[in-house]
Amino acid sequence: MSETFTGRVWLLGDDIDTDIIIPTEYLALKSVEDMKPYAFSPLRPELAGQIEPGDIIVAGKNFGCGSSREQAPEVVKALGIRCIIAGSFARIFFRNAINNGLLLIENADLHDAVSEGDTIEVVTGSHITADGKEYQIASLPENLMEILNAGGLVKAMRKRNGLD
Repeated sequence: MSETFTGRVWLLGDDIDTDIIIPTEYLALKSVEDMKPYAFSPLRPELAGQIEPGDIIVAGKNFGCGSSREQAPEVVKALGIRCIIAGSFARIFFRNAINNGLLLIENADLHDAVSEGDTIEVVTGSHITADGKEYQIASLPENLMEILNAGGLVKAMRKRNGLD
């Protein structure tokens, strides 16, 4: 089942690694909430404070490369990012994001077609509309959508096993 939502674009480039998403020195903080102000700080120190719930990151290729730290997708989700649309994702980041309930969408063309601050519309499993033009996107497999719709892997398994 598809879902439609809109969000404001934050534009990032290629190879945004996990050290950019949340630098190593902040991993010792007590919680992801404590880490939020430092998200993306090596690249854009002001960005975490400007992101609002429902915003969308549009990035180039290889988003989430680097380490397998689960705090990277957790902090992005905690900032209120609705989804990340990128040309490609690092494999471990992709699965960590899904397991934490963060929607990722691959599209190689959108990055060069939008500007920061634009509002785009996403219809999951169908397309993205930006400036009146549609960009087709693939649908995720049903098992991954179940995890996303539940808010993450643990919640999905609790629901599936009748615990919630």
